[in-house]
Formats: sequence, structure tokens, C-alpha cells
Amino acid sequence: MPHVPDPVAPVTARRLLSRLATIQVEGRLPSIVAGLVRDGGLVWSAGYGDVPGDPVDVQYKIGSITKTMTAVLILQLVDEGQLRLDEPVSSVLGDVGYGDRSIRTLLAHSAGLQAEPRGSWWERSEGGSFDDLAAANDGSGAAFAVGRQFHYSNLAYALLGEVAAQLRGESWWEGIESRILGPLGMSRTSYHAQGVHAQGYSVHPYANTLTREPHPDTGAMAPAGQLWSTVTDLATYAVFLLEGNRDVLSRERLDEAMILQSGAPETGVTYGHGLGFQLFAGGSGTLVGHSGSMPGFVATCFVDRPRRTGCVAFSNAMSGMGAQATAAALLEELERSEPTVPSAWKPVTAVRPELADLLGVWHWGNTAHVFELDGDDLVVRIRGNVQYRFGVSRGRIVGTEGYHAGEELRVVRGADGAINHLDLGTFIFTRVPYDPAAPIPGGPPS
Repeated sequence: MPHVPDPVAPVTARRLLSRLATIQVEGRLPSIVAGLVRDGGLVWSAGYGDVPGDPVDVQYKIGSITKTMTAVLILQLVDEGQLRLDEPVSSVLGDVGYGDRSIRTLLAHSAGLQAEPRGSWWERSEGGSFDDLAAANDGSGAAFAVGRQFHYSNLAYALLGEVAAQLRGESWWEGIESRILGPLGMSRTSYHAQGVHAQGYSVHPYANTLTREPHPDTGAMAPAGQLWSTVTDLATYAVFLLEGNRDVLSRERLDEAMILQSGAPETGVTYGHGLGFQLFAGGSGTLVGHSGSMPGFVATCFVDRPRRTGCVAFSNAMSGMGAQATAAALLEELERSEPTVPSAWKPVTAVRPELADLLGVWHWGNTAHVFELDGDDLVVRIRGNVQYRFGVSRGRIVGTEGYHAGEELRVVRGADGAINHLDLGTFIFTRVPYDPAAPIPGGPPS
């Protein structure tokens, strides 16, 4: 039976509703709905304004959050060995504009593509076929050289959607349905609005009247921003982003997708992009997910993975809801009112033989490092602070975090079988400072 986390306390719910109401009023939003997940499930939800139905079940357009699902389709193909991140788009699509760009750079918005396809504004227009899109975008409209910097591109995700479609032998939407929505149980996420849904509006700047915005079928551009969803469904998706799912994409592959790949000078270290995912400074360190906007709608879906929390929210206005700011504000209120409870400490029940002789104090020069176990991991502390983390893989001790991530920690033994020293990429660790029996410096430096 799935774990159902406890809902937030009534006083927390009141504070969260106040935050949500303030966003609705200050943003002049016809309606706003939101939900928070914690420890594997939805723990709070609410709506404010003229919500046209049950706040957790009414559909809103999610815009570019769609891109993360396109990225998941691509990463599934990578997992299966049908595609490599660093191979060019042309290996699947043939002679198309920007065909020389790699899958990785398209996912990370570092391929230099222009932001929008040529032609009328695709978000407010009925879309055409991929052949038509490719014919109109021959690769001559690049904004930057490949790898120069982050430059957001909707066109890139149209190409990625077609890559997935070609390799699967099915439409992009069929792939989304069968390989993401079905396994996750997201039955209220759809290509077009279905059932109770919000109408998208823009708000007149002075009269405060509403103008209805169109809900077109964007055709070949759909992988960049077509989908509709609900608080319940997108909360399920947020849990997937936190935990992974063996039938969709593993936690380990999601970890890789959420590593910073590209950024722009003007955002410094406050914002960057992974393989399909936006990364913002916030929460416990980094909020990961994506914002979304389409004519008449703004949406947000961000998670704080160390705190095991996430936020989803939608509004049916062209502007007025800061997507990332809304997620950050609601998550901040949740953490302030009900701080994250850390996972319980548990004793180690069995010490791996590869690590048994490594525990205790080692010295790099005169600097003492304490090697100790944290579950199955070996952590290295200096003055109480964790500097490095190692795991055991196929008998090798390999760094997983810190300066030595990816490097092997080699245990060097003498003729008597006792450990002489540890070699970490030429960094020599000995039981006593500057052990003269160890290699360079082989005693205190003169």
C-alpha cells in the first residue's frame, strides 16, 4: 500500500492560503491553484479566485513544463542504448537545419539555436507538420555558436520531439501517453483540454477586463509546450522528479539530468539548465524543475530534492504569476512552518570488506582527514565537515561527491600486506603525517 504523508497542519494551510491569495491579488489573476508535495505525496492544495472546478482536478495549460517530459522520452532512449547524448540530430532526422547539433546541447539549450521558429508566433497559431517546420528553419538563424552559452530555444524541443517519434515509430504524444503518463497514473494530463478546464486570459492593463486567449494545436511545436494538466497529476510528476520511477526513468538518470550543463553571464550562478530541467538557486540550495507559459497561462513545477518537497501551481492569466517565485515562496512558507525532518540515523549493520581497513584518521601532509562510514558510503571529513564521499563499484572505491568525484581511491599495500598509503589521483594519504615509508614527499619536506 503506497505511503500517504500527513497533510500540513491547519495553521500551515492558512499561511499557505494567505501566500496564494496575495499572489492572486497582486498578480491580478482570474484564478490560481497550487499544491505542495512532501515525502512522496500531496500534503496541501488550494485555489483562489474564480477557479472553475475542484482546485486539484481542473486542467490548466502547463506550457514549457512539457519540455521536461520530452526530455524524459529522450533520456529513456539513451537508457535503452538507442541514442547517445553526444550524437548529432542528423543521425536520426537526416539533413535538417541544425542537424549537426548534439542531443545534449539541444536538451541543455546550449546548441545556439534561435529561440523561436520562423513564421507566425507558434504559441498562438495552429501548427503544421514537422516537414513544414524543418523547411522553414534551415539552420541559418542561429543566435550563438554551439556551446557558447545558454540560449533558450523552443525550436530545439520540436527537434527533440521528432527524434523521439522517429526512433519509437509513434507520434511524440503517443510516446508521452504510453511511456510517462500511463506508468505514473497521470490520467488528467492531455494534449488538448479535457473535462473541466480553465480558459486562458490576458488582463487589460488599465480596465482590468479579460481577453480570451486561444488554445491552439501547436502541431510540430507541441513537444515544447502543448500539454494540459492538474494539481493532482503534476504533483504525481513532482514526486517522480524527487524519487524516480523504475517504469519511467531511474533516480540515477534523473540525477544526471539535473546536473548543470549551461548558463548565461547575466544570470551568474543563480540560474542554469540541465538536460531538460531548469535549476534555480533557492530552498536548501537548488530548486529543480521547469516553469511554463502559453497564451493565457503560467505554470510552475519545482522540487527541492534534499528536503523531499515540491510545488506545482497554475494560473489562467498571460502574466502576473512569477513561476519560479511562486514555487519558492510556497516552499519557503512550508519549510518555515513545518521544517524538514531529516531521515533517521541508522547504525551500520555490516562493513564492506573493501572499506574495513580504511576507517579512522589519515593524513595528507599534516592535514588530518577522518574516514568514516555513512551507510554504504565512505565519507571523508576535515574538522567535522564532509569534503568527499566515496562508493564501492565493482570492487573499486570511487568518488561520488566533492573534488575527487569520479576518481578512484587506490589502497597501496606493502610486502607484508599492510596498507602503506592511499593514493587518490597522486594525493598520498598516510596514517601519520609525512610518513617516510610512503612515496613523495616520503617524509617531511626539507
